[in-house]
Amino acid sequence: MRNVNVVRACLESYIAQDRETADRLIAEDFVFTSPQDDHIDRAAFFERCFPTADRFRSQQIIEAVPASGDGVFIAYEYELKTGERYRNVELSTVRDGRITETQVFFGGRVPGA
Repeated sequence: MRNVNVVRACLESYIAQDRETADRLIAEDFVFTSPQDDHIDRAAFFERCFPTADRFRSQQIIEAVPASGDGVFIAYEYELKTGERYRNVELSTVRDGRITETQVFFGGRVPGA
């Protein structure tokens, strides 16, 4: 599976709350960083972050492109159940078909939404 496809599949598993697929796609030494989480490990990610998809009404991948090395940039837009819409970008590193690191860059509200 190409790195871009791994990252897409992982984001889709999050929205679907498909833990079995996410377990296969996320490496044991996974590290997750966002403005709210500073270099947390795989266990903390699954405990704190993975269960939060219930806040979303929808999520759409806007773009997923290879970056240098094993990296993949993915941009997505999501709508909260409150009706607010936002966009984020993530940079993930994929090695041997599994994500080893994800860095999330929060975007702002989508204008007009």
